[in-house]
Amino acid sequence: MGSDSGIPNPFLQIVEHPDGTITRPFVPQSPPNPNPPVLSKDLPLNPSRGTYLRLYLPIAAASPDQKLPVLLFFHGGGFVLFSPSDATYHASCEAMAASLPALVISASYRLAPETRLPGAYDDAAEAILWVQSQAANPASADPWLLTHGDFSKFFVMGSSSGGNIAYHAGLRAKSMDLCPIHLSGVIINQPYFGGIERTESEEASEEDPVVPLRSNDMLWRLTLPIGSDRDHEFANPVKAGLDEAVGMVRCMVLGLKGDPLFDRQKLFADALEKKGVEVVKKLDGSGFHAMELFVPPQAEALFKDVREFVYGA
Repeated sequence: MGSDSGIPNPFLQIVEHPDGTITRPFVPQSPPNPNPPVLSKDLPLNPSRGTYLRLYLPIAAASPDQKLPVLLFFHGGGFVLFSPSDATYHASCEAMAASLPALVISASYRLAPETRLPGAYDDAAEAILWVQSQAANPASADPWLLTHGDFSKFFVMGSSSGGNIAYHAGLRAKSMDLCPIHLSGVIINQPYFGGIERTESEEASEEDPVVPLRSNDMLWRLTLPIGSDRDHEFANPVKAGLDEAVGMVRCMVLGLKGDPLFDRQKLFADALEKKGVEVVKKLDGSGFHAMELFVPPQAEALFKDVREFVYGA
């Protein structure tokens, strides 16, 4: 997705039409892996909305004697592109489940502009309640979760727009009765936030290979409620005040210098901390947006941080 990955930037291939619809670029789906490090399968979430869950169970750790943390993951794509079955995110979730190890649940959500925000947040909340229902009703629970899932170590994670979704899912979870599961933390990787006034890193991103400024603006135009601007609370929670975050579970916020969104990620982490939320900040590295999808050493660095957060909780 850009010069470092050798993949054409899919955001620049989105075609907007006068009636408000778009044409998306072709995105390769996950091919069968003859020697997968994990088992995977799809389960429906809400058939009426077309949402589903892709579960990943690490083969090496799949023992009834070893319960695994359960990690609910939301993919990126500017709220407009991608799904759990796309090749890049499928491979990333396979690798993450094996590396942590954890039982990873990659959740689909309705995309914009067909479903604008807060639709994706509604789908995320529904996914959390699905996990809760698995723990509350063992007789009808999925056997992977029933046998291998440690519901006392349940985490929500997202990358890019999925990081934005993970944050809002964490907010929603505050008012949910999640018993018998326990939300132990929220992992917010390179979250996608915006705002009308440009940050320094945004100003420098005209020709960014992953999130060029024109694509950034287009994605918010397609995603936010009709009539809203980039200072809407969904895009710019820092300007909105983050009052809803008071009492939120511990969070880890990750970002890389060189990402056009980095300045907003740092502002967000600082503002979250000022609201009394326990925040683990991982903001000292350099690179580009979504780097872990294309650079294996960066993926391993991310998995190491996630492992420490999950197993240290």
